[in-house]
Amino acid sequence: MNIKKIFSLCFLSLMTLSGCDRLSTIPYSPKTTPETWLNIHPHVNISLGSLEFILMEPTSTFFVYLWGLLAIGIGFYFLRIRENQKSRLWWGIGVLLWGFGALVAGIDHQAFTYQIKCAGREFCSYSSWWSIFFNLVTSAGLNAIVIGVAYSSAEGVMKRVLTAYAVVNTALYFIICLTGAFIPNKLMVDPNFMFLFSTPGFVICFIINAIRYSKHKEKMDLYLMITWLFFGAVMAAYSLYNALGYAGKLWDKGIWFTAPDVLHIGETLLGLYLVFMVAKKVKDLPETEPLKLDD
Repeated sequence: MNIKKIFSLCFLSLMTLSGCDRLSTIPYSPKTTPETWLNIHPHVNISLGSLEFILMEPTSTFFVYLWGLLAIGIGFYFLRIRENQKSRLWWGIGVLLWGFGALVAGIDHQAFTYQIKCAGREFCSYSSWWSIFFNLVTSAGLNAIVIGVAYSSAEGVMKRVLTAYAVVNTALYFIICLTGAFIPNKLMVDPNFMFLFSTPGFVICFIINAIRYSKHKEKMDLYLMITWLFFGAVMAAYSLYNALGYAGKLWDKGIWFTAPDVLHIGETLLGLYLVFMVAKKVKDLPETEPLKLDD
């Protein structure tokens, strides 16, 4: 590692440390005290010898870690069967990052949210650097999948444009999210905004696969079309469940089932679909088969 890289790493570390207190000043809305947080969320007091902590939302923690571990396994599966296919390589990288992000989300949004965002504070905070890391890693993973589609479903200028889009989308989101962390700004660090910012890439992928399927009738394009529709349905269910406030209505009856649970169960089902229906169908598009959008 040269001096320039060491300096850059040190500078980034210092900037991160200097911004931690500012990020934690974003309050959870509505303002919630640590005591109230425990009263309105299921939790378990854990004691392991001298180590004591509060595990929040046990069932939600299970669902998010189930998806995270499955996604990491799926990512490695894509890499294991890649057979020099760059499309499978990028799918593997993308799903790996997505899964790793889910594990980080489990730490920040579910299992240890009390310790990270509430303990020792007058009011619970909305975000943390764990959440920022989740946003960045997941954004990079989703855009890596778009690059995988560029290799499997586009050629020439179209492939370069789609790849460039994924790189630029990732870079722009990194800038927005980190800026929001240091300002700080709630919208810019909101995980929902991250998913929204990544959505156009999957819409573009759906259009490309739909055009290819209408011309060539290849199963890969059909299965990828279903993938994008599946993902869209999961995000729609998550958003609708959240907007209608079903989590609070069920919790009033003693049932804990949140919008993130809907998301993580949906992602788990999507992951199984990728393993059994998509992974081995994904292959690089030969250079001799151009995608013409004007036919």
